[in-house]
Amino acid sequence: QVQLVESGGGLVQPGGSLRLSCAASGFTFSSYVMSWYRQAPGKERELVAAIANTGSYADSVKGRFTISRDNAKNTVHLQMNSLKPEDTAVYYCKARGRYDYWGQGTQVTVSS
Repeated sequence: QVQLVESGGGLVQPGGSLRLSCAASGFTFSSYVMSWYRQAPGKERELVAAIANTGSYADSVKGRFTISRDNAKNTVHLQMNSLKPEDTAVYYCKARGRYDYWGQGTQVTVSS
């Protein structure tokens, strides 16, 4: 049974940091490209960052967010620094490979 379980979301003030984690099981993690998407209210889901061996980023988060993966622990992380109110969204973990798998999402709210 495939599972992607996100954690680490919450409420943070502008300029703060959060670290999201996604724990994967039920598939060959190391063979999949892992990515983080986000969806804000009333907006389409957008790609934030992806990692195969190295990370790639949306322009809106470059220099602030860092994606990393641990193939031994089947986890992927998103370190988010210098958070802005416009980063508020539900953040989803996605595995892309032979099949696509999605997590259930974790809410990130950036507000004073």
